[in-house]
Amino acid sequence: MQFHHHGYVSGDPRVLPASDTGTERPADLPDRTDVLIVGSGPAGMLLAAQMSQFPQVTTRIIERRDGRLVRGQADGIQPRSVETFQAFGFAERIVAEAYNIAYMNFWGPDPEHPENIVRTARTEDYALQISEFPHLIVNQARVLDYFAEAAAYGPGRIEPDYGVEFLGLTVGEGEYPVAVRVRHVAGPRAGEERTIHAKYVAGCDGARSGVREAIGRVHVGGVSLHAWGVMDVLVETDFPDWRTKCAINSSAGNILHIPREGGYLSRMYIDLGAVAEDDAHRVRQTPLDEVIRRANEILHPYTVEVKEVAWHSVYEVGHRVTDGFDDVDAGERRHPRVFLTGDACHTHSAKAGQGMNVSMQDGFNLGWKLGHVLTGLADPDLLATYAAERRPVAQQLIDFDREWSALMARKPEEISDPGELATYYLATAEFPSGFMTQYGPSAIVGGAEHQHLAGGFPLGKRFQSATVSLVADGNAVHLGHHAKADGRWRVYAFADAAAPGVPSALADWAAWAGSEEGFVARHTPAGADVDAVFDVKVVYQQAHEDVDVARVPALFRPRSGPLGLVDWEKVFAAAPSAWNRVDIFDERALSRDGVVVVVRPDQYVAAVLPLTATDELAAFFAGALRPASAAR
Repeated sequence: MQFHHHGYVSGDPRVLPASDTGTERPADLPDRTDVLIVGSGPAGMLLAAQMSQFPQVTTRIIERRDGRLVRGQADGIQPRSVETFQAFGFAERIVAEAYNIAYMNFWGPDPEHPENIVRTARTEDYALQISEFPHLIVNQARVLDYFAEAAAYGPGRIEPDYGVEFLGLTVGEGEYPVAVRVRHVAGPRAGEERTIHAKYVAGCDGARSGVREAIGRVHVGGVSLHAWGVMDVLVETDFPDWRTKCAINSSAGNILHIPREGGYLSRMYIDLGAVAEDDAHRVRQTPLDEVIRRANEILHPYTVEVKEVAWHSVYEVGHRVTDGFDDVDAGERRHPRVFLTGDACHTHSAKAGQGMNVSMQDGFNLGWKLGHVLTGLADPDLLATYAAERRPVAQQLIDFDREWSALMARKPEEISDPGELATYYLATAEFPSGFMTQYGPSAIVGGAEHQHLAGGFPLGKRFQSATVSLVADGNAVHLGHHAKADGRWRVYAFADAAAPGVPSALADWAAWAGSEEGFVARHTPAGADVDAVFDVKVVYQQAHEDVDVARVPALFRPRSGPLGLVDWEKVFAAAPSAWNRVDIFDERALSRDGVVVVVRPDQYVAAVLPLTATDELAAFFAGALRPASAAR
């Protein structure tokens, strides 16, 4: 963590200095705002945390509840989400309080006594095999707390306006074209209705989204004729795998069992069986006692005695994707003003552990784009890429969840291979981990002509970190962990073989990039710090002790902040050392002739280019960003 560069800090360094709208934030919801976020779920709170990094933009978030969420429905945190938490500054703290999934065990009928269940397989969890981040279980309410902290501690000082209900909206003309009707349902203004005018609205208001209805979007899909009961419970049990994630299949039905944080709490998804076509959701009235009875029937010969139920529900599996993720219809020639995120635009079962995770990535994708457009860094055309990128991801999620749910709901006689579910679980690991998302070519994802120069950083996929040595002190650090969710682009220059101070392709590239003709000067607003828009780093092939910082190009030693202090954390070395056992050039298949990797503010690889391709790099950024003279 870097701090003190704006002066000595004696308090919590996570609390950034307030600026712009954060210094004069009205306590009451104003009549006008640049961005209005409706709903404080995972997508909404991440979006608020991201917008707090753009304090020039007025952002408000409304929530019908009168305070923070107490009991969250979602609890599965995939490695991609933990990677995202790291960018927002709280991964280590949430990992410490979460349940870490190390194994998933599988149970099925005992061949000799089919009325009983026996363990049929143990599998290591996929997370740490494909990421440095774990697969966690933690209450959604705590995830929201951490994002709320990030939003409140950011320069924009964003906090939810609780007790405000969304009623409807219309999109018109003018600077603040979205008229949003709201009602205060708590506090001294309870009952009062008013209209808020916004430049943009993000509908993060769940599966029954009022924002979705207001813009005429509809969920496409249906509900399967199968019901599940779910409960978070504290129990007394003789089931030996109570603190291990399990998929349990028996003649009486199925259970997905997931231990929760804290060492005692666990969640159980209990199969309630097929639902008649004319049920009309009556299954949702299934008593809790019946759900517990079913759980014991499935677990036989083991039993659970429920001591306390923290939360429970009954639901039918639904698989739906909204027909549009913004308010622009096909053929319309205008920029979107209203966006849908999370459950407002995709719903599915909870058993694949994807809902909260995919929703947060919706918010991450949208947030920096709104920030760039509203601060003048990018044209409004950028906003059309939100729906273009996120809707295919939602469809992939629905397809995956439909298959996983069907496998989970099978009866024993429908299973020919007892190891099939375990095999599927491991074979599809990249998707549920959140690492399979790959955005196609666009103004913010370049072409693949030079992909061979950086095989380990596929275009359109998230930047997969690897360890390097920080030249300033020799410590081994994860290169990607230096990338914070601050709205900046990352540009990684992987050097050719020459050391600093020796003529090289890297030296020529740095001289161009740092000149008046380079992309930094072209797109950085006048008066802003030199690294306000681009965080440019270099990785040399040498060992850290063989890199002379004094001879490194000035581009990688920028002076920023009111004191003009040199940033010592932009120069890295790849050769293995006492603390770093890997070489990122080998780990990520990087060309020894050097390569430039551009990464978007939401951590997705945007361009891969040779060091000599300065014209191509300039053209890429010209398509993604406005020139500085046009920025606000």
